[in-house]
Amino acid sequence: MAKTKVFISFDYDHDEILKIFLVGQAKNEDSPFYLADWSIKEHIDDNWKAKARTRIKSVDVACIICGEHTDTATGVSAEVKIAQEEGVPYFLLNGYSEKTCKKPKAAKDGDSLYNWTWDNLKKLVGGAR
Repeated sequence: MAKTKVFISFDYDHDEILKIFLVGQAKNEDSPFYLADWSIKEHIDDNWKAKARTRIKSVDVACIICGEHTDTATGVSAEVKIAQEEGVPYFLLNGYSEKTCKKPKAAKDGDSLYNWTWDNLKKLVGGAR
């Protein structure tokens, strides 16, 4: 079975450790996904957005890792908006079980924030949302 190509978006200033955790999970033997190039840490301008759009358009799904400050992370919101515009499915992953995580501003009201467990992650990547 082919693995699902996933783009990950996260708040570089506060949640880089969460990206590292997800990279580790992608390496699990039973992982149904692999990670594409993740977020681009550059000044948000038209060139940055064009690069992000190209990367997002090339994946099967986008995983948006949410932390305490994701609502103020302009890059994460821009990537969510691009996924919406391009029709790329995405899901919001609660990065911390012990903290209040916030959705990016571009998230829709109906977007759920899912608990990050290995079983949930495999289901979400597979389309269960």
